[in-house]
Amino acid sequence: MDHAAEAQRTDLMTITRHVLNEQGRHPESRGDFTILLSHIVLGCKFVASAVNKAGLAKLIGLAGDTNVQASNPISPRLPALLYSTGEEQKKLDVLSNEVFVKALVSSGRTCVLVSEENEEAIFVDAPLRGKYCVCFDPLDGSSNIDCGVSIGTIFGIYMIKDKDNVTLDDVLQPGTDMLAAGYCMYGSSCTLVLSTGNGVNGFTLDPSLGEFILTHPNIKIPNRGKIYSVNEGNAKNWDAPTAKFVEKCKFPQDGSPSKSLRYIGSMVADVHRTLLYGGIFLYPADQKSPNGKLRVLYEVFPMSFLMEQAGGQAFTGKQRALELVPRKIHDRSPIFLGSYDDVEDIKALYASESIIG
Repeated sequence: MDHAAEAQRTDLMTITRHVLNEQGRHPESRGDFTILLSHIVLGCKFVASAVNKAGLAKLIGLAGDTNVQASNPISPRLPALLYSTGEEQKKLDVLSNEVFVKALVSSGRTCVLVSEENEEAIFVDAPLRGKYCVCFDPLDGSSNIDCGVSIGTIFGIYMIKDKDNVTLDDVLQPGTDMLAAGYCMYGSSCTLVLSTGNGVNGFTLDPSLGEFILTHPNIKIPNRGKIYSVNEGNAKNWDAPTAKFVEKCKFPQDGSPSKSLRYIGSMVADVHRTLLYGGIFLYPADQKSPNGKLRVLYEVFPMSFLMEQAGGQAFTGKQRALELVPRKIHDRSPIFLGSYDDVEDIKALYASESIIG
């Protein structure tokens, strides 16, 4: 199907209109959630523009390079972090973090932010405080920028009980309490995948309109896929269930075809492919990283939320991923997520190991 037919089929449903439709399902809503999401979308547009200019503007170069652009064409609502005359250019991950922090604070709907780039949680000043907590990785996979591999932003949204007395404990909620999650992938196209707890939808940025248009409505992951995604460079340090699972992917004993290995090393890109085509994404614990490497609040939880909303599963090796309760804002966890039946296979291997043990 060509782009024109696709646009006609989805009736040019913009992400703003989609979110407003979702808001309409909740008569008690005052629009706060819609405003918050619009600021997240704004941040994604800004970072998409910066990523596209990265090579030309030397944004990933050494500190000290200065920017000769004079104005901010993205939005007057965000400070001219990228475009100020004479301002030192920032590396993209630092820039992206500042963009999202400022966009979220200026929304007036957040009270606490957790970013991969900040060691401590950010508590919003009282005059701008709202009732939501946003946990985010502003630029996941940023080490891949130089070689043009897809990178992205990941985010998860929670509600805080008392915005005027918020503490760090209010942030450390299980993933089952998450209200919404999504990611924005910056690559050959800019794609934003979002769930507000009512299925998963994908939107693609139309540069000519400056709008995210619904291109992947109601995404459902296949029950089983043909692809597995894992860093096999860590194989010598894997536990037995992971090693057995990957061996089964390569050399199935039931006569089924072998699975194909596809590993990009950018979580957003690997999970996006898994979501659309099916299969499984693995980042297990190993001898070097016994607690896994991916962070619970802004990597494991949002991606697990999306997978479950699309009909898949997410498992830590011990339990359903969304039932984890983090103890610190940067806690890590192993993760196996993807097609329902593929995750069932890895769960069975861990259950068998537990029985034998």
